[in-house]
Amino acid sequence: MNKTKARELRKNPTEAERKLWKYLRLRQLGGYKFRRQQPLGPYIVDFVCLEKKLIVELAGGQHSIQINYDARRTEWLEVHGFRVLRFWNNEVLEEIKVVEEVIAKELGLI
Repeated sequence: MNKTKARELRKNPTEAERKLWKYLRLRQLGGYKFRRQQPLGPYIVDFVCLEKKLIVELAGGQHSIQINYDARRTEWLEVHGFRVLRFWNNEVLEEIKVVEEVIAKELGLI
């Protein structure tokens, strides 16, 4: 079921996901491969670099009301060795260079 849901999410990205994907796709960031809407265990993450075990999550308004769910999800991902970066959609839409820089730092590129 997660694969079907992930495929559906890839076909219908948010504006922020579309914008960030332009920077992450095709190994543009330091040669690292990112996948989008990737199933990991019981969850689907927005973007992941499996090589560096780095997850990038985008959050819209709905995330302000699902704080407990996001906390459990992040805890599960961290227990399984992943680092999670979370950005608000408006950060991606309005400050993409800052977001890209934070991701690059986390990858050890700067």
